[in-house]
Amino acid sequence: MVSMSFPASASSKHDDAHESGEIDPKEIIFDHLGDRYGWEVPFNHHKSIPLPIIVFGSDGLHIFSSERVAHGHEYVDNGKTFRIATEGDNKGKVVEIVDGKEVRPFDISITKNVCALIITVIVVCLLLFPLKRYYKRKGYKAPRRWLGAIEALTWFVYDGVIKSTLKDKAKKFAPYLLTVFYFIFVMNLMGLMVIFPGGANLTGNIAVTLVLAICTFLATNLFGTKHYWKEVFWPDVPLWLKFPLPIMPIIEVFGMFTKPAALTVRLFANMMGGHMIVIVLTLLIFIFAKMGMGVASGTAVVSSLFSIFMLLIDVLVSFIQAYVFTMLSTIFISLAQENPHHEHSEAARK
Repeated sequence: MVSMSFPASASSKHDDAHESGEIDPKEIIFDHLGDRYGWEVPFNHHKSIPLPIIVFGSDGLHIFSSERVAHGHEYVDNGKTFRIATEGDNKGKVVEIVDGKEVRPFDISITKNVCALIITVIVVCLLLFPLKRYYKRKGYKAPRRWLGAIEALTWFVYDGVIKSTLKDKAKKFAPYLLTVFYFIFVMNLMGLMVIFPGGANLTGNIAVTLVLAICTFLATNLFGTKHYWKEVFWPDVPLWLKFPLPIMPIIEVFGMFTKPAALTVRLFANMMGGHMIVIVLTLLIFIFAKMGMGVASGTAVVSSLFSIFMLLIDVLVSFIQAYVFTMLSTIFISLAQENPHHEHSEAARK
């Protein structure tokens, strides 16, 4: 996976602002919400957990620690110089210095977001595989403790959303839909954590939500029935709406792409907004600190209480957004599974 690095170099501006005693809210917000080549230590912007940088430079593969290019440092590997760009189109990304110019190499580094994705996959597997092993050993006997909670949540989503919508096709698509639900839910919860392995704003990264939406798009269209494709290219509408000008077919094809776009933006905007509100509330403490001890103390109390309240709301939102994404994905897939002949035969049988 090619890493998508957002303004990671904002930490250098953090250092300058820290030395001058000034606070740049914009840089702080984008620094916390964006991707970077190291995992920052909470409450200390001068230290970070190094991650591996993997790039294909002008002479081949280079692998080195992100600590070597942190805080504006340059790293020389086999005569090739690398650093993190602080301005221009490559700002925040690793570049190679070739003839005095910054050249962007092919980058497959393990950035903070990539590392968080790997951790999320591991956590989801640790949650669900023990439940699978439990059923193999004890059949359908109800599990207890945390396995019982996982089972209850799984059946809540399966019975309430997947089975009730897809009917006899539920078992075919349930593995994907349940995986999506748990994957988004765990990503959302880990994004609310301050310390490692949490803190990465994965679902607030539109690249991540776009990939999830594309998966739903592929599941919808690759397994669509003949009736679904017939309704796309030759819908059951008056002839003048599809010939000679294919008005309705164009609208139907356009609708195929607006559905994943809606999934992408909905999840991204809701999770990004929640993180941004908490960060802004925290920054108010430092912004009003210059107005005196009384104002600073009052602002600290109010901002802290509102931040805690928003974090509690975000826990609920984390579940709701995972549930809504799964529900909409289920509906989109079910629309592509319609079979009028099957429906007529069921009606006749009744």
